[in-house]
Amino acid sequence: MSASPDATAPELAYLNPSGLANFGTFSQVVTARGGKTIHISGQVAWNAQGQVVAPGDLKGQTVQVFENLKIALAAAGATFSDLVKITTYVVDLKPEDRGVISEIRGRYMDPARKPASTMIGVSALVMPELKIEVEAVAVVA
Repeated sequence: MSASPDATAPELAYLNPSGLANFGTFSQVVTARGGKTIHISGQVAWNAQGQVVAPGDLKGQTVQVFENLKIALAAAGATFSDLVKITTYVVDLKPEDRGVISEIRGRYMDPARKPASTMIGVSALVMPELKIEVEAVAVVA
């Protein structure tokens, strides 16, 4: 008797269709069927006590944001490999900020499972010391 596939396991496809630019750092489209969908609130550079980490420092805050995402994902039984979509908000976004954020993000992301991604420049976040916020969607079995 052969084992049957897990009916609750999500079926995910990471797509970069021809006709759309493929930058290699994210997927243009991710489809998900089955599993449990997890929506994570925007994470900022707060530590567990609600204090801002690395005030005004994009690099330091990005590390804290991704550490917070790791905690949030784990609480829901997920990892960065389960992400299907992230949205990144950056205060006063400049072209060079993308490289800083991408380098740190790359430390956490599974290179074989790049989520669909959006990066948006904003004028402010909830506190003036904050430079970056990332919200996420994941799908797990």
